[in-house]
Order: sequence, then structure tokens, then C-alpha cells
Amino acid sequence: MTLKDWARKKSIWVFDVNAASCNGCDIEILDAFTPRYDVERIGVVLVPSPRHADVLLVTGTVNAMMKDRLKTIYEQMSEPKYVVAVGACALGGGVYKGCYNVGHGVDKVIPVNLYIPGCPPRPEAIIFGILKLVTGEPPDPKEEE
Repeated sequence: MTLKDWARKKSIWVFDVNAASCNGCDIEILDAFTPRYDVERIGVVLVPSPRHADVLLVTGTVNAMMKDRLKTIYEQMSEPKYVVAVGACALGGGVYKGCYNVGHGVDKVIPVNLYIPGCPPRPEAIIFGILKLVTGEPPDPKEEE
């Protein structure tokens, strides 16, 4: 493992995009960054620009207006980049499936590396998914004691 790969696993920068959702998933994502879960101690940081991000978290349904914007955000990210679809709406429309303005999921617009189902998924599931994606294995809670 090179120094660059080691550093990427220890410093995960995340950018959150709310495509068009009820904000339930966004609340759970932001909850993961509160002191209760404290993901910054394991190197996960929320960044304000996709140009600095390693991981793109997408919530909500991708409608026609958001499709081009989501592609632009994805293209602004540097390599290696990972995309995580968070919540039932991002996976396939969720409770809004079948509405005239709802697409069929994030993976129809940009490539998705990880799906986190739920309506909304719990912060633990979001943290577990991000760490599993980037490091290849989840953290062992016994190591932190």
C-alpha cells in the first residue's frame, strides 16, 4: 500500500447533494457529523465543494432539472471518486416512484459505487457504508477501546 492510498483511507472528504428529497436523508447525514457519532475522529469530513471531495453522497429523486447539475457536480470531482446513493428515493424513486417528474434513480445519471437503502437510513448505516466503500472493510469497534 502506498502512502497516497493510506492517506486516502484515513482522510475521507464527503460532499452532500440533495437532488430533490423530503430532507429526511439529509437530516440523517448531518446527524452522522454531530458529536454523538463524531465521524471526524475517523477522518470523515464534510466539505463545501465537490472539487475537494472524495465521496459524493446523493439523496432524493433525480428529476429532469437536477440531472444536468448532478452530472456537472460529478465531473468536478477529482479521481478517485466514489458515489453513494443514500435512501430509497436515490435508489429508485422511493415513495415518489411513478410521479411524472421522478427519475429512476441516481445510477441512471452517474455511476454509483454504493447503495444505502432506507427511508431514511440511520446514521450508523451511512457511516458504515462510507467506511466500507473507501477502506474495503468496516471499522472494528473493539479496536477503539
